[in-house]
Amino acid sequence: MKTAFISGISGQDGAYLAQLLLDKGYKVIGGDRRTASGSLWRLEKLNIMNEVEIVDFELAEFTNIMRILEKNDIQEFYNLAAQSFVGASFEMPIMTADITGVSVLRILESIRKINPKIKFYQASTSEMFGKVRETPQNELTPFYPRSPYGISKLFAHWMTINYRESYNLFACSGILFNHESPLRGDEFVTKKVTMGLSKIKLGKQEILELGNLDAKRDWGFAGDYVKAMWLMLQQQNADDYVIATGETHSVKDFINLTAKQIGINLVWEGEKEKIVGIDKEKNKIIIKVNEKFYRPSEVDFLLGDSIKARKILGWEPNVTFEELVGLMTKADYDKLSKE
Repeated sequence: MKTAFISGISGQDGAYLAQLLLDKGYKVIGGDRRTASGSLWRLEKLNIMNEVEIVDFELAEFTNIMRILEKNDIQEFYNLAAQSFVGASFEMPIMTADITGVSVLRILESIRKINPKIKFYQASTSEMFGKVRETPQNELTPFYPRSPYGISKLFAHWMTINYRESYNLFACSGILFNHESPLRGDEFVTKKVTMGLSKIKLGKQEILELGNLDAKRDWGFAGDYVKAMWLMLQQQNADDYVIATGETHSVKDFINLTAKQIGINLVWEGEKEKIVGIDKEKNKIIIKVNEKFYRPSEVDFLLGDSIKARKILGWEPNVTFEELVGLMTKADYDKLSKE
């Protein structure tokens, strides 16, 4: 039986990855912050809470990381933990740099010292492309991050490559484009949309305020993307891979599809910051743009090229954009309708 350690076990990806690894017969150890009370609800939602061993894990504490590696015979280490909200990284840039960036160096150095045979996966991100230099973006596209989060992830990404090349560690980075699910955190725009419109439909909210509606993303299903993480660590050689659907949709597209699926006849009036979404049947404004949700520097367009992953890993996404929005919308609407 292989043993895998997942940092960030309490997050969306951590939960889906734990489920995947358990199905494959792994022993799964999950790292969770001691202060993160009540954070493991996703594991409970997937009915795997009792199958995962939870240990205290702190990205800022080098000795804690080393002790975990010393005490456990770990074959695969999946680092999914981070300060992962882009908007918050502008408010907390130093903390983001340490937790999202420098912490990866702590993990890599711990692996190098304690057990260099451990296979390591680093959760990189399409936010590293930022102000894109070419479209679509692949493994050779130059990076131009536009947030403290993206910059911190880029540090971690290059450290992973450096330890692979310098110390021959089996260390991979998955450059994952946006991936969502019903387990997504409430602070992310997709969840704001599915929750907000569901509340409006149920009469529990009047207005949904959002930021840049024209931002375009390559959105996939988190359950598909964790399969790519696992596949990367099963290869003969360590490498980095872009994981994406190859389709791009705007925030407005996401809103339109959500509204359609819950029966809101939505029409738009105005442009840019003045645009509003109107419930046509009630002749009532239900969506407004609030510039406080804009980033200081925006990432306007992301579109991934995952040909390498499809060819070498045999990976491909199974859930379409429409199906993804449907999964999220149904989950939130059903939950709210019972409250």
